[in-house]
Amino acid sequence: MLVAVSSPLTRLIPGLMIWTIVFFLIVFFVLRKYAFGAIQKLIDERREAIRRSVEAADEARDEAQRLLEEHKKLIAEARGQAESILAEARKTRESMEQRMREETEAERQRRLEETRKEIAAETARALQQIRAEVADLTLEAASRVVGRTLDAERDQQLIEEAIAGLDFSRLEESA
Repeated sequence: MLVAVSSPLTRLIPGLMIWTIVFFLIVFFVLRKYAFGAIQKLIDERREAIRRSVEAADEARDEAQRLLEEHKKLIAEARGQAESILAEARKTRESMEQRMREETEAERQRRLEETRKEIAAETARALQQIRAEVADLTLEAASRVVGRTLDAERDQQLIEEAIAGLDFSRLEESA
C-alpha cells in the first residue's frame, strides 16, 4: 500500500481533480451538442437501413418461397400432363394394335374363305371332269362289251343318268 501512495499517478490532487471534472463536463456538453446528435442520427439511419434490408430480405425470401411453390406446382402440372400424354399414347398404341390384330384376322378370314371357295370350285371342276371321263370310259366299255358302236347322243344321256345316280360324296369328302 505504501507503494501505491508514493506513486505520482495514484496521488490525490484536489485541484487537478476539480479541473479534470470541469473539462470533462465541458467536453461532454460540447460533444452532446455537436457530436452525439450527429452520431445518434447516423446510428438511427444505420438502424433504419438495417431494418429496411431485413424487411427486403424477408420480402425476397417470401417471394422466393412463393416462386418455389409456384415452380413446384408447375412441375407437378407438367408431370401430370406428361403422364396423361403417356397414358393417351399407350391407349392409342393399344387401340392401333387391336385394330391391326382385327384387320389381320379379317384378312386371314377373307383369304381362308377365298381358299375354301377355290377348293370348292376346283373340287366341283374335278368331279365334273371325273364324271365326264367316267361317262367316256363307260361308253367305251359298253361299246366293247356289246361289240358295236353305240349312238353317242342317246347312250350319252343314259350314261349321264346312271352317273347322276352314283354317290360321289366320298370323293368330295376326301378332297
